[in-house]
This record gives sequence, C-alpha cells and structure tokens, in this order.
Amino acid sequence: MLAVIPIRDGELPAGADETLADCGGVGWLVGTGTTDVDVAGLAIEITDIDLGDFEVGRWSAALAPLLRAEPLTDVIVLPHSPDGRDLAPRLAVALDRPLLAGCSDVIPDRVKLIRRDGREEHTMHPQGPFVATLLPGVRGVGFEHDDVPAQRRTIVVADVDSPSDASVVEVLPPDLSTIDLTEAHRIVGGGAGLDEESRFPQLARVAAAIGGSMGATRVITDRAWVPHDKQIGTTGVIVDPDLYVSFGISGAVQHTAGLGNPDHIISVNTDPHCPMMQMSDLAIVADANETLDELHAALAADGSVASDESANG
Repeated sequence: MLAVIPIRDGELPAGADETLADCGGVGWLVGTGTTDVDVAGLAIEITDIDLGDFEVGRWSAALAPLLRAEPLTDVIVLPHSPDGRDLAPRLAVALDRPLLAGCSDVIPDRVKLIRRDGREEHTMHPQGPFVATLLPGVRGVGFEHDDVPAQRRTIVVADVDSPSDASVVEVLPPDLSTIDLTEAHRIVGGGAGLDEESRFPQLARVAAAIGGSMGATRVITDRAWVPHDKQIGTTGVIVDPDLYVSFGISGAVQHTAGLGNPDHIISVNTDPHCPMMQMSDLAIVADANETLDELHAALAADGSVASDESANG
C-alpha cells in the first residue's frame, strides 16, 4: 500500500496523517513545497515529487507512469480531502483501476465504504489493484512508530503537458460558506439550544465575520435545518479547527469525538456542567439565543456582518 498525499505550498491536507498511517508510514508527497513538510512521527519512507501548481490532469499524467514502475503499489490511498477527491479518480482512470472512494478502512483484500451520509457501511473485497480515498478522522490514530526517522528521496519529473485537459485559470480564496468543514480553521457550531431554523443563517454570518464556517450537531441536520455536510461528529464530518465556538451544544460524545483537537474552544450554554462546557477553555453560562443576538448585533454595528433586515431583504 502506498499513500499519495497532494501538497499545496508545503501544507498537509486533512487526513494526511491517517492515510500515511494506514499505509505503514510509506508515502509520496506530490505538489508544491513537499520538501518543506515535516514528516517526523508521520512516516518512515517518503518520496518528494514537485509537480508545480495543482492541475489534476497534468498531475495524474505525470504520476501514472511513476506509479506503474513502482513496486508494491497494488493499493494506492489518498486522503478524502478536496484535492485527494480530485486526483484519485484521475489516477484510477490513468492506471485502469477501480476507485473506491470514501473509505473508513483500507487493507489490500478488504475495504469499508461509508455511504448515505454516514448511515451505511459497506464491506468490499477487491480482487486486484485499486485506488482508494480515506475519510479524515475515521481511523482516529496516526503512525505508531514516531521514534523512527523517515527516509526521504526525491523524484524529479520532466514537464508533462495535458493539452486536452482543463487548465487552471485562477485559484480563488475559499468561500467560507461552502468550504469543506475538514479544511476550516475556525468553526462556529450550533446545537439543540438554538430555538429556530433562522438561527443558522445568523450563525453563518457570525462565523464568516470571524473568518470561520458554520457547523451543527446531528439533531439540527435531522431537523433539516442545515445540510448534512455541516454536521460535525462521528456520523458526520470529522474536523480539527484551530478555534471552535459552540452555541447551545451540550456535547454528546458523537459530536465531541468529531472535533479533533482544537487549540481553543469557547462554549455558550445555560448548563455549566454539560460536557461541551467542561471541555472548553472559555465557558459562558448564558442563553445561547440571546448571546448570539447580542454578538450578531455588535458585529452588525461595526459593519462586520449585515443587519438582519438587509441580510433578509
């Protein structure tokens, strides 16, 4: 098994550590700034391949012959990050292999696939080489032999053209309202303590004002107040932000297990003893709805967010 990790400007994508761990600490870092990535504790054998700026067609065309020539690559695993999801199907086509996307577990003769928004798990037994993507957060642990120094090598790739492929015209900053929660550095989450559906557009505006994204608990997505891709937890999206702010979330284990290890947690709840408050760096004992109103009004006053009237009309 070989991990293939797309790298942009020396930054590891979400799920890279788990993908490397699943592949025994053996992987290729492909993209830009690969040699800047610190792999201590993540791997034992790393190959750095500078492919230039992300262009999925050109990348797959460059990687396919290298992967065919590499021994012991019957199973190629990428993280189920945005770039991993783009690159994996192109590699599968280039290598003439099936793609098994959205896996919770990958070994050469068995994979577990998560389907229907996390409500179903399907086990498959591949009969030959394949390409897979591993969902971030489901494995839960990284490489276990962190005292083993990584061996590194570099492969220099000649320029590869892909004239028939789409070209990248411009890379825009992420839209915080639609960004994958797995990639969000700041998240503002809402739970059952918020009293109506309109609270969540309000929560999204507050999140955007602080450079963050909106998330929610399962009870909220079950009510269809927000889409499932905004659900944080073991049956939703596994996240790992720098800052997590929660409004009206009690902290059921299914939710907190999906939070990763935020550097800072702020919670607003009327129950000072609920799990979410207990794990917070700053616990504010107050009504989440009233606090959200006050925060939204304060941000609207200085122009950070639109007022309720202008936002609705």
